[in-house]
Amino acid sequence: MAKRILIIEDEPNIMESLRFLLEREGLEVGEQSDGALAMDSVAQQLPDLVILDIMLPNRSGFDILQDLDELPGKRPKVMVLTAKGQAKDRDAAEALGVDCFMTKPFSNNEIVTTVLEMLA
Repeated sequence: MAKRILIIEDEPNIMESLRFLLEREGLEVGEQSDGALAMDSVAQQLPDLVILDIMLPNRSGFDILQDLDELPGKRPKVMVLTAKGQAKDRDAAEALGVDCFMTKPFSNNEIVTTVLEMLA
């Protein structure tokens, strides 16, 4: 059974790029671009890994990170992928239990390698 990824990202070009890279690796990929709908998508899709932007419309990635702790069952692994690469943003994400923090722009190879390692 293929591992399931949920990308929560509001930039269409980044979403399309990530989808292409990850599907090429045989992963199932779901998408959500609205922060307010993110938790519904997590509950419906039950991903193994969430790739989460911090700056989203209607709800921040930090809020979503907090909500993931309240999910029944096993919390998915979370990779934050954001343009907000300052130390305070990284520290805040790590305090909320993020498994991996990467900044944009990103290397395609680095994203794929990191995702596969996180799912192993």
